[in-house]
Amino acid sequence: MQCFFDPKSVAVIGASRDRKRGGYRILKNVKTGFQGPIYAVNPLCDQIDGLRCYPSVLDVPEPVDLAIVYVPARLVPAVVRQCAQRGVPGVIIESAGFAETGVTGKALQDELKQIAAETGIRLWGPNCMGLVDMVKRHVFSFVVENIWEEGALVGDVSLIVQSGFLSAGFVVDLMSHGGVGISKACSIGNKVDVDECDVLEWLLDDPHTKAIGLYLESVADGRRFMELCRRSRKPIVVLKGGKSAKGAEAAMSHTASLAGHGGVVSGAFAQVGVVGAHDFAQMMDICRTLARFPEAPKTNRRRVAIITASGGAGIVSADFVDEVGLELAELSETTRRELQRVYPEWMPVANPVDLFPAIDRNGPVAFRVAFEAVCADPDVDGVLFHFFGLRAQDNRISPLLETIRRAGKPVIGWLIGQREALEQVHQQAAAEGIPVFRELYRATECLAAVLKQRQRGNDTEPDLLASQERDVPAELQVMLKDARGVLDEHRSKRILAAMGVPVVEERLVASVGEAGAAAAELGFPVVMKGLSPGKIHKTELGLVRLGIASRREAAEHFRRLMEAMDGSASVLVQRQVRAELELIVGMLRDPQFGPCVMLGLGGVMAEVFRETVFAVAPLSRSDALRLIARLGAQQLLDGFRGAPAVDREALAEILMQVGQLGCACPSVREIDINPVLVSNGEPVAVDASVILDG
Repeated sequence: MQCFFDPKSVAVIGASRDRKRGGYRILKNVKTGFQGPIYAVNPLCDQIDGLRCYPSVLDVPEPVDLAIVYVPARLVPAVVRQCAQRGVPGVIIESAGFAETGVTGKALQDELKQIAAETGIRLWGPNCMGLVDMVKRHVFSFVVENIWEEGALVGDVSLIVQSGFLSAGFVVDLMSHGGVGISKACSIGNKVDVDECDVLEWLLDDPHTKAIGLYLESVADGRRFMELCRRSRKPIVVLKGGKSAKGAEAAMSHTASLAGHGGVVSGAFAQVGVVGAHDFAQMMDICRTLARFPEAPKTNRRRVAIITASGGAGIVSADFVDEVGLELAELSETTRRELQRVYPEWMPVANPVDLFPAIDRNGPVAFRVAFEAVCADPDVDGVLFHFFGLRAQDNRISPLLETIRRAGKPVIGWLIGQREALEQVHQQAAAEGIPVFRELYRATECLAAVLKQRQRGNDTEPDLLASQERDVPAELQVMLKDARGVLDEHRSKRILAAMGVPVVEERLVASVGEAGAAAAELGFPVVMKGLSPGKIHKTELGLVRLGIASRREAAEHFRRLMEAMDGSASVLVQRQVRAELELIVGMLRDPQFGPCVMLGLGGVMAEVFRETVFAVAPLSRSDALRLIARLGAQQLLDGFRGAPAVDREALAEILMQVGQLGCACPSVREIDINPVLVSNGEPVAVDASVILDG
């Protein structure tokens, strides 16, 4: 990847004299900042702006480290072959007209992929805007002309963007409006060879990058991406496009159908500490905030103090703090005494810290006293302050800078007021690395992103890249031998039991007498189910009978079930479990991330509420416990209205074993355990389907 980020020489293939064409703009941008040799390549030109032009890259007399290609798509494969022949290690293809255009373009892109495999040349793109390195002043792109004249700022956030024009828009927008600097903007386009993992791996070691933002429509290698994120000691923020893809339309189980709303992607990112974003500006704002505060908090508490001069703004802020999962701090006695010094006698000290009466009484000193006291409070983990800029040359923020630096905790501001005053404060805060925002909710969610960070760079979790190469236990080999398609409930649960998953006690019966005997042995009441080959949703088919309380009832239900199945199936008799809660546990094989485990509310609620969370297998115990903690129904898990709390360790063990089964047995396509009933706090599988390939 060094040929892209630190080339010694650059050739622009498709350079043009026409100032309106991309080939001219690329050459101009390269000449503006790149300090090494530059070679223009165009068989129709002798020179461009005083720079000699060569008929092909084969005619360039000196070694070429990087070629930037901007020629019609149909010519690109031949040009890339010439680059490979010339010994060029890397090519950025900014031409469009490949897989994004249809069958013909896809054939051209497949040819490029084959060339890369045969020759080892690295290909960036096609259909991309290339690379902008603000630190080195490398603009390897046909966009963002006059970037330096526009007042571009160098920063410490780097971007990886799959969409070409979006990456250009980011740079232009940041230059024109945000006053926010970036380190690198990388547009990777169709990812014929170089993908987000390659670029991310480079940026993780880049000393000029403190936080990384990505916009992705697909993940080329989900497990490698997760491993890079897990090892990263830098914050990573991802905006994922296309989460609503209809990838689960053909799914057979609840587990797979519930994954169709982007749950797998969100779960995979949460598992490795990636911060999810919902829009482009939010992604950038969270990135620049995390670049300022990249360390995970030393405490699990998320206690926030709000400093304001408006009671209404304080109330709204408190609502937002609760909404994003933070808590209002209880101010220490020391802080309360300090605040009481500047408060009027009639006003009690509280959080939010409303300073309007204090400022009216003591002037700007009240704000400074309050700010210093709150920032020093050991019971406060983060500070959200409101800055009301009423006039230009209002320099109230300058005395706060040293306090913020000394606090060693995230301090984030919301600006409101007169435009010139706010622009002045914004510029000063940006220069000092203090995140300030014009939207109150954005300031609050950025503070939440800082306080919710997990410890990064964890090397103790399971190796996802090696997880699919695991031994299959001998007992499972026998059970799975010659098996295909949808396994019946009884066989599915035998497989789960072999992995250590607790299953309900049951008997498989083939006659009226066996049904009555099994029911009596298990103890009334019992449940009886018809096992019809290839059928998963037995309740909808009328094949589940509950509350059977006698041998006579067992015999009668056996006859009715056999009639409903035309006598061609068998019947399962189970001990009926009294439960406080129904859950669903599952496994599916995602095309980007491989085996993934799901947890959600079970039974009817699985389809009504679609309350589910996902993680990529294999799961460590901490992975499994965090997965449980991400489920929205925490009140139910903790024991609602006097019910026993779910044994989280036991539930975590089930999740781990289901994940192990998916990793150990590549033929297992889906697992659906619905429901897992929680009885006296203990989870047990009472219905299950294992679906195999074939």
